[in-house]
Amino acid sequence: MTFRLDMTMMFTIHDALRRELERIARITARPDDDPRRILRTAVGWELFKTFLRVHHTSEDVALWPIMRHELAGRPDDLALLEALEAEHAAIDPLLAGVDAALADRDHGGENLGGLVDALVTGLSGHLRHEETEGLVLIDATLADRQWLHFAEVHRERIGGEAPRYLPWLLDGADAQTTALILNRMPAPIRTAYHDEWLAAYNDLNRYP
Repeated sequence: MTFRLDMTMMFTIHDALRRELERIARITARPDDDPRRILRTAVGWELFKTFLRVHHTSEDVALWPIMRHELAGRPDDLALLEALEAEHAAIDPLLAGVDAALADRDHGGENLGGLVDALVTGLSGHLRHEETEGLVLIDATLADRQWLHFAEVHRERIGGEAPRYLPWLLDGADAQTTALILNRMPAPIRTAYHDEWLAAYNDLNRYP
C-alpha cells in the first residue's frame, strides 16, 4: 500500500511492539520456569510498557483530537476513529493486570497466562486495525504539517529515553529500515547510536 504521508516510523514502531509481544508470550508459555520471576524484573517488559505508553499517549494528544476535528460531519469515519480509540483504551488495563499478576506471589501465576493472551490479542488486533483502516484514513485526512506535529510530539515524549528507544525500535529491523530511520537523524544522534547506544542496549539483560 502506498501512502502520501511518510508512515515509515509508524510501521517500525508497530513492528517493535509486535516483536516484544512475541517475546513476552514465549516467556509466559515456558513450561519449565515461573514467568513471573522473569518478567517481574525484566528490563524488556519495562521498555515495552514505557514506549507503548509514549506511542499511545502521543496519539491521544496529537493525533486523535485533530482527526476528530477534521472528520466532523462524517459519521462513518468518526465511528472508525472511535473504534480505534476504544481499542486503545483497553490496553492500559491489561498492562496493569499483568503487573498485578506479576506482583501477586500467591495467585498471580493463575491469571498471568490469560492476561498476556488478552494483551497479545488486543494490541495485535489494534495494530492491525490501525494499519489496514486507520492509517488509510489518516493519510487521506491530515496535512503534512499535522502529521509532522504528531511526530514531533512523539519525539518530545521520548525525551531522555532516546539512547534506549532508538536501539529498541530498530532491534531486529532489516538493514533498509534501519538505514532509512537513522539517515533522518542528526549526525550526533547517528554517531551516538553507533558508538554508544547500540552497545549499551545489547548489554542489557532484557529478559533474564
